Amino acid sequence: MKTSEQIIRLTTAQAIVRYFANQYIDINGQEMRLCGGGFGIFGHGNVTCLGEALNNYKAKLPLYRGQNEQSMGFAATAYAKQHLRRRFMFCTASAGPGTTNLLTSAALAHANRLPMLMLCGDTFLTRLPDPVLQQLEHFDNPTLGVNDAFKAVTRYWDRITHPAQVIQSLPNALATLIDPADCGPAFIGLPQDVQGWVYDFPLSFFTKKVHRIRRISPDKIEIQEAAELLKSAKHPMIIAGGGVQYSGAVAELTSFAEQFNIPVVETIAGRANMLDTHPLNIGPIGVTGSNSANAIAEQADIILAVGTRLQDFTTGSWTAFAPSARFVSVNAARHDAGKHQSLPVVGDAKISLSLLQGECGDYKAPESWTKLAQEERKNWNDYVKLNVKPDNGPNSYAQAIGTINALCDPRDRIVAAAGGLPAEVAANWRTLSTGTVDIEFGFSCMGYEIAGGWGARIAQAESEPASDTIVFVGDGSYLLMNSDIYSSVLSQKKLIIITLDNGGFAVINKLQNNTGNQSFNNLLSDCPTIQEPFAVDFEAHAASMGAVAETVETQKELGEAFARAKASDKTYVICMKVDAYEGWTKEGHTWWEVGTPHISDDPNVAKAHNDWESSREKQRKGV
Repeated sequence: MKTSEQIIRLTTAQAIVRYFANQYIDINGQEMRLCGGGFGIFGHGNVTCLGEALNNYKAKLPLYRGQNEQSMGFAATAYAKQHLRRRFMFCTASAGPGTTNLLTSAALAHANRLPMLMLCGDTFLTRLPDPVLQQLEHFDNPTLGVNDAFKAVTRYWDRITHPAQVIQSLPNALATLIDPADCGPAFIGLPQDVQGWVYDFPLSFFTKKVHRIRRISPDKIEIQEAAELLKSAKHPMIIAGGGVQYSGAVAELTSFAEQFNIPVVETIAGRANMLDTHPLNIGPIGVTGSNSANAIAEQADIILAVGTRLQDFTTGSWTAFAPSARFVSVNAARHDAGKHQSLPVVGDAKISLSLLQGECGDYKAPESWTKLAQEERKNWNDYVKLNVKPDNGPNSYAQAIGTINALCDPRDRIVAAAGGLPAEVAANWRTLSTGTVDIEFGFSCMGYEIAGGWGARIAQAESEPASDTIVFVGDGSYLLMNSDIYSSVLSQKKLIIITLDNGGFAVINKLQNNTGNQSFNNLLSDCPTIQEPFAVDFEAHAASMGAVAETVETQKELGEAFARAKASDKTYVICMKVDAYEGWTKEGHTWWEVGTPHISDDPNVAKAHNDWESSREKQRKGV
């Protein structure tokens, strides 16, 4: 029989908070709380019970007040990315629209394999007051609610219907959040009545526990088979993905490439795996890549893909490689390791690369191949240098990127997402320090930029307070979600935000034009329902939320304003107009599959369709 010293009576909400407050992680010998805190907006579905519990732990689990639930989720994912998935934040939202606002950010976390915990209000389990405010009724299924929508966009989903269930549910959710192969968002639905119900919990459930990220050792035979294939390569190439950074395998990747003299290309998620100046860094690959990386991809015979899910922007919708090319895929996730008939090495990148290095013996890539790759990179560097030149035509994304790149600190973190900026940053940014670039392109989600910058800044303040978080955002994304300028001011988490205004959704207008279509409903000037387009005063808008803001007209003025932003201790927004048509990076793109009309009365559309389809013959058939 248990004594009173062995149990503690708590509400469901109190137990959840107490549990997460006592979970720690060992990072390079240093213990810190695994959950860095949370983002919250309270409503009737979470304020009375979960809010009460969180208030008692506000020193251990700081709660940042959000302005929008979706942006809270973006901030949480950016926080986790900055911490290389070793720490996470929770988001709490009320029942109904507060919770459903998190669906998009959950999908973003799912696509990018990032940990985020959602503690969300739910309808009353007893159903005695049904239907309640904000409840959606399904006439033939009373158990179905809006929270069930999260099943499609989470790695772990549960609804707590009795306090005792948290003893089983919370460790399972936590295991998902820190699992390198199955990492992603976890959702826990909390019915409003159950949150306040009490239970006698065992005290042992709340004792301090120190976690470590699991490192999966690959199968010995898989390593041997991968080594044999690599040693047969005449034109080897390494694709370095985001998993390299999450594994902490940057040094192992560099050592492997250097020992065997193998050219390395980077995915969007893997940008900043290697310094720009490293002689084996051949550039970014794919649709938003470089001529150099794509040129050697076409000729590579054996491709070692490390920590990448090989999405279509990396593979050019699987047209970037020779039909006969063979893949070896090193990945902690079995699902990713076996894609497109790869020879899989299922394991941690850090361990796998070291073992593979030992098995490859005295193999060296032919010097002529490596020199060819380096010459291609030299040519690409010359193109980028011209592309970002301040007086190279009207103001462009590339020019602004080049201006900031030349002036920023090596450890400053760059954040961009969706629209045209991911391609421009991926192609033109020259890495000054590893692990400093966050281009959210897994879900390509507009609105991530400023919110993600805020989350990254919170994480940076915990580890690298001297560096800045620099956000590149277009006018479209700024207008979609900007309220975390206010959040950053309130929480004193300084951002430098470069707002580049091209008068609408210019990159989609570019795609529209490139497929033979006329400009329609993307640029403000081409929207038939807009009678009198006018320019938003982004400077005044940002200033109204407490930021320091100014507008510049030239790259020289941008550089001068950036120096002032660096010196400031407040969030600083710099606004500049860029051209919607000129200045796009025109080189470095592989083919990308988009749906085009197979028939059209417009001859330009018909011709564009035929031109687009002409490259399909290069598309690899795989699974």
